[in-house]
Amino acid sequence: MPVKNLTEGFLLSINRFIKQDFGLVFLNAAKWLIFSALVGVTVGSASALFLVMLNWATDYRESHLWIISLLPLAGLIIGLSFHYWGKEVVKGNNLLIEELHTPKKIIPLIMAPLIFAGTIITHLFGGSAGREGTAVQIGGAFADQFTKIFKLRPRDRKVILICGISAGFASVFGTPLAGAVFGLEVFVVGTLMYSSILPSFISAVIADYACKAWGVGHTHYVIAEVPDLNTLNLLLALASGIAFGLAARSFSALTHFLTTLFGKIKYPPLRPVLGGLILIVIIYLLGNTRFIGLGIPVISESFSQQEPYYTFLVKLFLTALTLGAGFKGGEVTPLFFIGATLGSFLSIFMPLPVGLLAGMGFVAVFSGAANTPLACVFMGIELFGDTSGVYIALACVTAYLFSGHTGIYRSQKIGSPKHLLLKRHQFLK
Repeated sequence: MPVKNLTEGFLLSINRFIKQDFGLVFLNAAKWLIFSALVGVTVGSASALFLVMLNWATDYRESHLWIISLLPLAGLIIGLSFHYWGKEVVKGNNLLIEELHTPKKIIPLIMAPLIFAGTIITHLFGGSAGREGTAVQIGGAFADQFTKIFKLRPRDRKVILICGISAGFASVFGTPLAGAVFGLEVFVVGTLMYSSILPSFISAVIADYACKAWGVGHTHYVIAEVPDLNTLNLLLALASGIAFGLAARSFSALTHFLTTLFGKIKYPPLRPVLGGLILIVIIYLLGNTRFIGLGIPVISESFSQQEPYYTFLVKLFLTALTLGAGFKGGEVTPLFFIGATLGSFLSIFMPLPVGLLAGMGFVAVFSGAANTPLACVFMGIELFGDTSGVYIALACVTAYLFSGHTGIYRSQKIGSPKHLLLKRHQFLK
């Protein structure tokens, strides 16, 4: 009799699992496989077009340097466009983060074409900006339209916003794992949104595949030498991480300061006009174009030769000025530039290979500025291979700890303080 009861209980348990737990999980996974695939294909294709246009803008500018003299006009066009048609979306990435925390309305679709065109114009005329912010905003805007089309519930809307952000990040950099984790990590400092983990990964992987299917490639970086980890190298990795964290903190603070300063100009379209004039003067005084646009050639160069101290400082200031004045684009590729060239410079003092320090800085400064250490560790491994993984992780985590709690995204909330001595309520407004 006990055996019979035990058998019946086991069968009932299995039946309940199949009907309830497994069935619900399977149906939910199937639903999000479809939605994530739709988001991935849409956003990945949009990123492919964006990258092609961005390459065209960069090539055209470098072949026609006179166009840089029209930066104020470019700023006026961007300023007027957002003033008359984009007031609701001018917050950019911060709007996406705010909508996840406190949903109000569907992200206006106009965000996608405005940020697309604004970024291309910024790069075409010589601004110093990136591309991640654009891809993420395009991804978020497109993904949120599915909320309206399929009448998704509020909790599902959060998931699909995460999918759009993950897809945009993954496809623009060719890093699906980092993109997936970035979408889960960027909203709340110190917290991962595990409830969205499967949709985030699916959308990121498919978006990356879709972008590459269009024949769009990504820049490859190589860390030529990785020494064995010992006590000295461990300490050097931690010390460099502190430097990367302070650089991230400086960039965030300067960008916010300049944004506030330009905000004192009452008529918003005039802000990028003034910023454009200042940029022209600085570019003319520098006498070269190494520090404008994405700066990919300089980033690649920093992996093989030592950069002077001022390289990362000039890029940091020009990018903060470009974005603070109201030009459009992302912060991430300039942060790659800042980190890689800072790491390259540190190799003068630290007995670590220049390529390794450049790679560590490449992802660690971004880790500190965006408060996304795990995504940056994944990115480092995807870009440089697992051989340097321990060094990458040490640099990213240390930079994250020393960059402060206010990064490039002002709308981030504090889920868990970075230090045990601090309490969460200290950051609640």
